[in-house]
Amino acid sequence: EWGMTPQTVNAYYNPPRNEIVFPAAILQAPFFDPNADPAVNYGGIGAVIGHEITHGFDDQGRKSDGDGVLRDWWTPEDAARFEERAKVLGAIYDKLEPIPGVHVNGDLTMGENIADLGGLLLALDAYHKSLNGQPAPVIDGLTGDQRVFLGWAQVWREKSREAALKEQLTTDPHSPGPVRAATSPRNIDAWYAAFGVSPDQKEYIAPDARARIW
Repeated sequence: EWGMTPQTVNAYYNPPRNEIVFPAAILQAPFFDPNADPAVNYGGIGAVIGHEITHGFDDQGRKSDGDGVLRDWWTPEDAARFEERAKVLGAIYDKLEPIPGVHVNGDLTMGENIADLGGLLLALDAYHKSLNGQPAPVIDGLTGDQRVFLGWAQVWREKSREAALKEQLTTDPHSPGPVRAATSPRNIDAWYAAFGVSPDQKEYIAPDARARIW
């Protein structure tokens, strides 16, 4: 039984069944293109797949076990460390202000932000493994890692009216598209190496201040 129609461009994780579902409609550009460079696909559909997997281990998904049973299966030490790391991520999002005077709610968006970060990390790792030890080709002047991040950014392109954006910031557990595109990479060391981001640039987060959850 599916929770979405095949025509829906979306994906989801279902805790009771411990399953991830990808309707047919998401298997098209910009998420996936069979004729595209693999790195871009890893940054697109690859990161979305990783995102849904990570939902099983976010602030809510972690409360269900492998059989979908709602129970606390973590040690107190593991739970405490997770909460500590999640707070770092939440604080980063709390500082973001897509509209003057209206901030992202780090608590409201916590699960999706954890899944975004975990999904992008999984996509990068999968891309690196796909190279089988060979150097990544440079295409259009972009390295392999740069193209993974490009693929990630492209899927979150959107244009919203200010009223709609305000409503999203107060009610939606997902951060706005531009925030999703820019913020997860800021917590990934490989992004800094790929683009040469330096401490004097506004997107820079010091290594010891980056959120590291999974």
